[in-house]
Amino acid sequence: MYAMVLLVCCSWVALLCPSVQAYENLALHKTAWMSREDDSYAGADPAVDGRYTDLSLWGGQCAWSDLGQTAEWRVDLGGVKNIHHVFLRHATANRVWDENNALTSYFLGFSVYISNTTNKEDGVLCFRDTNYTRATIPNPVNITCPYHGRYVIYYNNRTHPPYPEGYSDTAWIGL
Repeated sequence: MYAMVLLVCCSWVALLCPSVQAYENLALHKTAWMSREDDSYAGADPAVDGRYTDLSLWGGQCAWSDLGQTAEWRVDLGGVKNIHHVFLRHATANRVWDENNALTSYFLGFSVYISNTTNKEDGVLCFRDTNYTRATIPNPVNITCPYHGRYVIYYNNRTHPPYPEGYSDTAWIGL
């Protein structure tokens, strides 16, 4: 009787184990780069250091750049990897993330690419925001992106006015 119960329990474990999945953070502590890094205040690496308890601009845990017409940030995964999803956390200035947070306007319209080169045009577009508003943009953002690639590239631009309501006039990195 004891052996049969154990067998049944082991069978359930065997059935459940294949359905449990965990995803590794492929970007953690990898090399990151962003446009206008010479003018940046924190550099690109804080976006992949695993810290996110202080999402202010001066907390040292967010990558943020100067304002410009375009903004690009990328992480080198060190080789071609099988990517399942891209998880982005925006800088919040440690304020409530809603339509009253001025930073929401800078993230509207962003895109995410997966590429085997540092050029986003060589890769595949995983996501392009055309629907979020200052009131609806989530933070964090979890984007399903089932592709293979070496570089994950975050891109935003303010090159073709007029912009939709709520958009900033300039692009900015704050991850």
